[in-house]
Amino acid sequence: MITLYSGGPQFGLPEVSPYVTKTEVQLRMAGLAYEKKRAIPATSPKGQLPYILDDGELIADSTFIRLHLEKKYGFDFDAGLSARERAEAWAIERMIENQLGWVSSYYRFLVAENFEKGPGRWFDHMESDQRETMREYLRSEVATNIKAVGVGRHAPEEILLLGKRSVAALAALLGGNRYLMGNRASGADAIAFSMIAAIRAPLFDTPLKRVVEQDRTLCSYCDRMMAEFYPDHPWPGTACTQELIDA
Repeated sequence: MITLYSGGPQFGLPEVSPYVTKTEVQLRMAGLAYEKKRAIPATSPKGQLPYILDDGELIADSTFIRLHLEKKYGFDFDAGLSARERAEAWAIERMIENQLGWVSSYYRFLVAENFEKGPGRWFDHMESDQRETMREYLRSEVATNIKAVGVGRHAPEEILLLGKRSVAALAALLGGNRYLMGNRASGADAIAFSMIAAIRAPLFDTPLKRVVEQDRTLCSYCDRMMAEFYPDHPWPGTACTQELIDA
């Protein structure tokens, strides 16, 4: 049995981390049995979630978890794709994880009102002095990482522009398709869905969320994927979803 270590449901999402969501969706795509356990990044071999335990072997990072699943269980998440399409799917994943993900994190962690009602609450169980120390440590660590990847070096309006461009690119790539690469879900759909859902997290209000929620293509895609992979999760959805599910 595979054990998936996760942060758990928060912020109106089935999983607080889009990278945990990515791995969980891929486990479900592959039809692999697994159990979930709550964990914190410090317990991970790489200091981040997700990680899995599979027959005594620990594998950390969603990309390397996917490679492990493909190698051990013989499941090809990109089955049916040409060599060029596989390359395009990889490029899409890198855009999402190495740029859009950091823009999303900026709004979740570095916008004060969102931090206060979201990640800042993770330490509510601590004594007040320790709680404030941990809150400041978390914000500082995230700010350092976001600056290191370049996103945090920009003004807020420039960060939004970067997010808008990636969101627009995803919408254009989807076009009239049911999934990113056509009519069958592939590995890239796991992270595309996870990140769009994270941006749309019901708890938060951000300018990037408003951009996404004005895009019928992306909202409908996200809602379809949520219904497919998390059918029991209460998700607000959009009015145009049902017609596309039925199409």
